[in-house]
Amino acid sequence: MRPGRRRGGTARRFRLHPGKPRRQEREARRQRRSPPAAASGGTTAIPVGTGPRATYTAQAQPAPGTCHFRYTPAKQPLPDPACTPGATSPAVTQATIAQTICKTGGYTSTIRPPVNITNKEKAGNAASYGYTGPMGDAEYDHLISLQLGGDPNDPRNLWIEPPSPGHIPGKGPNNPKDSVETHLHTAICKNQITLTAAQQAIATDWTTAETKLGIKPATGNDQTPTDTD
Repeated sequence: MRPGRRRGGTARRFRLHPGKPRRQEREARRQRRSPPAAASGGTTAIPVGTGPRATYTAQAQPAPGTCHFRYTPAKQPLPDPACTPGATSPAVTQATIAQTICKTGGYTSTIRPPVNITNKEKAGNAASYGYTGPMGDAEYDHLISLQLGGDPNDPRNLWIEPPSPGHIPGKGPNNPKDSVETHLHTAICKNQITLTAAQQAIATDWTTAETKLGIKPATGNDQTPTDTD
């Protein structure tokens, strides 16, 4: 009798994970088939990352060529939501903003992964997105910035952001998204908008976030704090 068959020709079903209870196997299969959970209001729930770490390791990136930039009508770059949906930090919630992102003296510099880690990830992510321009002109950007409670090193929250319109080659990144992030951060800390609303808006489309949240767009007179991204 051939291995894996019962008498009478009926195929025997082997378990993929012999040490795992059948109920857990069924639940794992269900989660793989299910679409992402929807948050209130019909929006897609943002994944939650692992949060700040004492030490960071370079994270695996999506396979080369599997991610694709999107562009607004004004030619501003947006990430591929399948590769970069954003990820939030469990350390930052509405209840903890005074002790984290709104803390006097700054917060993001205490949780930022080191350059030797992010440079490796940036190179891998460039391959994921098929970015072939000068690396110095692209920013390895947190989709949900650290000052908005984004996860520091979850690969779902980082993407190689190509230059915006008006960029001068060789002059480094020109990223108008930064001023939007700072404006949203100020509104959160002034209790004008909620943390969750800001995170959802920036993850969906940073170019429309301010309008969607009903706050006045940032102007050239707005001061950008040193504790950004």
